[in-house]
Amino acid sequence: MAELFFPPEQLLRTGGDLRLHLDPATGANSYGCAPFPTPQSLSFASSTATSISERAYRHVHEARDRLMRSALALGMETAFDARIEAMRRELKNHLALPADEVDVVFSPSGTDAQLKALFAATALQGPDLTTIVVAADQTGSGTEYTARGRHFSAVTAYGDRVSKGAAIGGFVGSIRSVGIDLVNASGSFRAIRELEAEIIGAVENAMRGSGHVLLQVMDSSKLGLRAPSDRCVEEILSRWPGRVQILVDACQMRLGRKRLRNYLDRGHMVIVTGSKFFTGPAFSGALLLPSALATKIDAAGTIAPGLLDYSARSDWPVRLASLREQFPVRINLGQWLRWEAALEEMRAYYAVPSGFRLAALMSFGAGLERIVKASTSLELLSLPEPVDRDEDGELAQQTIFPVLVRHGDRMLRFEECRVLYRALASAVDRPDVVAERPPSTAGICLVGQPVALGSATESPAVLRICADARLVTEAWACGDHGAAESLKRNLDDVGTIVSKLEWLLAGHSSL
Repeated sequence: MAELFFPPEQLLRTGGDLRLHLDPATGANSYGCAPFPTPQSLSFASSTATSISERAYRHVHEARDRLMRSALALGMETAFDARIEAMRRELKNHLALPADEVDVVFSPSGTDAQLKALFAATALQGPDLTTIVVAADQTGSGTEYTARGRHFSAVTAYGDRVSKGAAIGGFVGSIRSVGIDLVNASGSFRAIRELEAEIIGAVENAMRGSGHVLLQVMDSSKLGLRAPSDRCVEEILSRWPGRVQILVDACQMRLGRKRLRNYLDRGHMVIVTGSKFFTGPAFSGALLLPSALATKIDAAGTIAPGLLDYSARSDWPVRLASLREQFPVRINLGQWLRWEAALEEMRAYYAVPSGFRLAALMSFGAGLERIVKASTSLELLSLPEPVDRDEDGELAQQTIFPVLVRHGDRMLRFEECRVLYRALASAVDRPDVVAERPPSTAGICLVGQPVALGSATESPAVLRICADARLVTEAWACGDHGAAESLKRNLDDVGTIVSKLEWLLAGHSSL
């Protein structure tokens, strides 16, 4: 309980992995984000990570005080368990999910949640399994490890030292993985027919070996893409009934609540986070399970022992008593507070009328396109036609805008885009440099991390400018007369980022 008295900004950076550690020189983590509000930064980086908002930061303080009072009355373990259980109900309420038909398993990150999904799949289908990852080139970097039941870092969220790449106890030697890319080596998007034929072929090949498949579908990728189509998924399930478990990677949370509900109604597992579209602090993941599946997992018996390094008793719903009792009592205050912040962002977003949410995202998207088209250095990446958007509401709108960066007569590659990304995220405070540029471009400008299109060394890469939930809620909070001005300020900030990028390009003849 003594840790509860630590400053919230200190607690917010605990219980994750090394990416949450702060650089002493900048006060920011590896994403360029701080564990406290940074209103002076221009941030359109929700496809990667965002600093906590002032509203969510106040909520975190209040949540910490409430847990202190509850812990004094009930004891820390009981109070913490009760709060996490209440947060499950809040998350399902915000996402319009039926309380008795969905179970929530919390995790420090989406990557940790993938390991719990893998455990769930082995409990349901047996230990001999093939994981097929769709959009392997546009998912989290840890997926190549978690898909095979291997450690994805040298340290777990609970501080346990592990060997990155080594098999996790209980998954040893029994799990294979196949990655299927959305972009070919030359940097072009693959045709949907070609892509889906490869997915079906991969499932067919796996059936000759292990006989069971965990098919991880993408909704949505780092570029905002969904694959495969619902039709393709249904064909796979009908051809191999009972032998394929679907896991939906919805970590970006750029899908409608109706679509999310339908995934779960069809028996799919879904990974979500509160830290992408909803702009909660980085490292807040959850696995959503249809309750019928969760009950089977609870009855399946012993867990994979290596999972003890990645989970605590409170992560699992109280009703899954047999499963819970196998996990240690560990209180992850950082994970809890990051989810408190994310739930506050979700509450605020869905309190805004749906018509306004749609209008705000449409207005921002149209304005951003005008700004990028006016730039001599940027070009919006042309994306494939979106699939199955009829259940997404306002999130059928594009909210991730990948931009190619031109320098001279060519587009920049991945490592060159990383140089720009880091320079954008750095404040320029040298007087001799500031004097040579517009003052407004001297500050911190955060965009989504670069994404390689095909070969990282030979093909172009993109940076990403993103719309998010906070953009909508802040505009709504300004009232009828201030909403348009709020959206205009956001677009002015995008213009500032573009100006800084062009200034940086002009000074980088080595790129």
